[in-house]
Amino acid sequence: MALQLLRRSEPEEVTVRQIDVHVVVQACADDTKGQTCYICTQALHWKTKEGLVRMCACRGTAGFAHVSCLAEQAKIMVAEAEENNWDNNRFMPRWERWHTCSLCEQQYHGVVRCALGWACWKTYVGRPETASARRLAMSCLGNGLHAAKHYEDALTVKEADFATDKRLGASEDNILDVQSNLAITYTSLGRDEEALRLKQEIYSGRLKLKGIEHLDTNRGAINYATSLVILRRFEEAKALLRRTIPVARRIHGEDHDLTLRLRLTYAMALYEDPAATLDDLREVVTTYEETERTARRVMGGEHPITKVLAHNLPKARATLRARETPPTSG
Repeated sequence: MALQLLRRSEPEEVTVRQIDVHVVVQACADDTKGQTCYICTQALHWKTKEGLVRMCACRGTAGFAHVSCLAEQAKIMVAEAEENNWDNNRFMPRWERWHTCSLCEQQYHGVVRCALGWACWKTYVGRPETASARRLAMSCLGNGLHAAKHYEDALTVKEADFATDKRLGASEDNILDVQSNLAITYTSLGRDEEALRLKQEIYSGRLKLKGIEHLDTNRGAINYATSLVILRRFEEAKALLRRTIPVARRIHGEDHDLTLRLRLTYAMALYEDPAATLDDLREVVTTYEETERTARRVMGGEHPITKVLAHNLPKARATLRARETPPTSG
């Protein structure tokens, strides 16, 4: 991978890897063979000669595109919102084109998310550091690097993002957003105690600022509960999730990725607990079965959530069968 310098708010510069679009195309090659871009209708991009990608929840012949076309689409939509001076409620759905498919309305994942993060950053890096688009672009890049599992590079970007927001006096809401991104990367790097402390602060801040029904509060609950499970604090994790899951199901619905993630995390908390009862294991299997079917229908078989559920379900079934089968006498 090529190297790219990311300017920070501090005097020094840091180096992070820029993903090569052709590497991204190669990763999608089996899925995209024989398809055309839904934006420009060509197999190869007219200018860059790059191939197609997907990595969202689209299936069949839907959703294939060039990274360059997706980036150009996002730039045009954001520029229109800026020209019309739209408020945040109208602006952000346009900005989401930098990380979310306009067809299936699910976020891109893996190296496609990373490539779009780089395209976003290169689009807005020349703006003043106080410009909202530049600050959003830095978050987009950090999350993209994380999605491609470049965790050290993601941490570099997210720490720079956090330092910038603090120095510029960003709102409490924005600070919590950046801290949340940072805490998730701490977890991926195995810095579990640091991640837990930060996620607890974030969840408490979200709860106070936005209430238990808000999407951001529910996402904070997932992240906090995940760290509790990793550190084997199962009862705390289960108590938090039992409060949150009914709210998510009522407010966001059964098909929302947040509801699926909450239920997945709850099943993991039950399953990993050495004190799990037979009824607990039955609930685990039922939860995995229900959420796997929903995830496959809504997001497709290649989505990371679906893959985790498909991986965990056979193990849970085997564990349940072993517990239900009485030992034979020798």
